Amino acid sequence: MVDVRAFKAIKYTSKAGSPEMLVTQPYDKIDSEMQKEYYEKSPYNYCRLILPIETDKYQIAQQRITQWLNNDIMEKTTQPAIFVSRQVYDINGKKFARTGLIAALRLYSYNENIVFPHEFTHSAPKADRLNMLRTVQKNLEQVFLMYSDPENVTTKFFKEITETRPLFQVTDPYGVEHTTWEVTDPRKIQYIQQALSERTMVINDGHHRYESALAYRDEMRTKCDWTDASAFNFHMCYMVPIQDEGLVILPTHRLLKEANITHEVIEEFKRYFTVTEVAPNADAIDCYLANHTKEHAFCMYDGKNAYGLAMKQEETVYQFVNTHTSKETKIFDVVILRDIVFKTILKTGELKIDENIIYVRWTKTVIEKINNGEARVAFLVNPISAKAVSELAIQHERLPEKSTDFYPKPLSGFMMMDISVHEKL
Repeated sequence: MVDVRAFKAIKYTSKAGSPEMLVTQPYDKIDSEMQKEYYEKSPYNYCRLILPIETDKYQIAQQRITQWLNNDIMEKTTQPAIFVSRQVYDINGKKFARTGLIAALRLYSYNENIVFPHEFTHSAPKADRLNMLRTVQKNLEQVFLMYSDPENVTTKFFKEITETRPLFQVTDPYGVEHTTWEVTDPRKIQYIQQALSERTMVINDGHHRYESALAYRDEMRTKCDWTDASAFNFHMCYMVPIQDEGLVILPTHRLLKEANITHEVIEEFKRYFTVTEVAPNADAIDCYLANHTKEHAFCMYDGKNAYGLAMKQEETVYQFVNTHTSKETKIFDVVILRDIVFKTILKTGELKIDENIIYVRWTKTVIEKINNGEARVAFLVNPISAKAVSELAIQHERLPEKSTDFYPKPLSGFMMMDISVHEKL
């Protein structure tokens, strides 16, 4: 049974300045250049908490939270609340809106079959976030999840709330409009709690944060007296229905730094794929991919030539895929790309982010990076659907790294959640 609760949010006060100068992208999307820009925006920018530039970043974050609370830069609300959050954004001229709930979600181990991951995690980011949790004892950022609501029960609730006056609204540098509404009415909170109680949740973004929170919860249970209401048993989460038309996943294209596309490589591709020459520009590549969404298809670009690769509908090819992947994941393009193209044809071996492989969101950016010599060859893919990701996760399967790019990312800095020892929900 899913347990979601209201919480007393810690938020910026008007004394901190304009929200546009305070909020940030999630910590794992902030590179060194963005970090510097955030620091220059405001002495109270949220990057100074989630990703301090200073050496002792955990202690610095804790000191700043304490100082900002003491100096009324931030304040903890007295009344528990849940929040409805909406992002309005544009992709290639088409407008989308995604709406979900921000609340405290009880932490469930994966073997409880209530919360499911869809990708694997790495030890270093988990250790980093666990150290941050231990030091600041706050959920600084949300975990982003999805759930199925075919009856539109929660969607109708969101519509009712979004017709009221919002708590705050901000437009980020990508042109995404983020609006949040606060809900404190106990009857409305109880209604949404009941509506979500029988759902299952799939993690979209924030696997490392979620697993770090599980580890922190288990640590705290050995160190103190606790109850089911102890805040460290929960995590601040943003939860969106799978049926929401604004729940969009963008493709994540792969750029290889060291691969070479020779005549022999092209001939090897023809064993598994129907190879088609494509005009070497973004529009033609996007058009090829859009026309092959019902096939296992990719585009390859090396700076001079572009090719469409559509997997052959032959038993020998499918048998090859079967020997390399599980029954559930064999049908996913990113798995076929990894196992046939990278491992078998190009023999890339283990690919390390930034060292051997770069992941890019937009086709035009892909072409720019290849043309600039940042990588030698790019493989462009179609996106996976949210429904497919959910179905896969619930079968206890996980996709390769960087298989999904849920867009846009929820901003950080609107609120945090206290999970210190004495905090109860």
